[in-house]
Amino acid sequence: MRLYVNIDHVATVRQARRTDEPDPVRGAVLAELGGADGITIHLREDRRHIQDRDVDLLMDTARTPINLEIAASVQMVELACSWRPAQATLVPEKREEVTTEGGLSLRTEAQRGPVGAATRTLQDLGIRTSLFIDPDEDAIRASADLGVAAVELHTGEFANSDGAERAEQLTRLSEAASFAHAAGLAVHAGHGLTYENVTPVAAIAEVEELNIGHSVISRAVFVGLERAVRDMAEILRRARAS
Repeated sequence: MRLYVNIDHVATVRQARRTDEPDPVRGAVLAELGGADGITIHLREDRRHIQDRDVDLLMDTARTPINLEIAASVQMVELACSWRPAQATLVPEKREEVTTEGGLSLRTEAQRGPVGAATRTLQDLGIRTSLFIDPDEDAIRASADLGVAAVELHTGEFANSDGAERAEQLTRLSEAASFAHAAGLAVHAGHGLTYENVTPVAAIAEVEELNIGHSVISRAVFVGLERAVRDMAEILRRARAS
């Protein structure tokens, strides 16, 4: 189980005042010291948090792999190709959304075309490519057909549910992870995961990587980022051991 820490919300605080602190690049250093296996950043087309300058510096200074989340647009793919992160995750974007609301839609050829073109361009440069999708068999089949290395299962519906519905969403995630693994895809997961709800997701055997951001940065306000990452890493370790 790899823990990739998303540091977008360090940049969110900075951009609230449009100043130079807190610096997400320094946040990445502390996350790595706390035991993060990688750093995730979402460079949005509207640049609401992470900026191009952040990616430039992280590519030069990070000691763990960078997972760059981007929309499957020509402009964003060209930027990714110029930086050449270890991994790129293609995600849907809506300008008015507060946070990503769901996985990529891959139902039609018109929807799959840009994603496929982006995937081929990235992978031709040796950039490991993942698709952020809902935990559905149709989306997994489409992802496998597009030739990506991995899928990141959207855990938002699990995170936003409780009781019997949460149990159903966990089963959905588990079955999707098994299906994706059987299809030859590496399985990642993320969105809305917290210290309180992550354990059952981390215990899914086929899931090899979790991307967690908001909850870690929120805890870091009170205990510091290095400890917040260490605490999350320990939860994941216990989940896998059990």
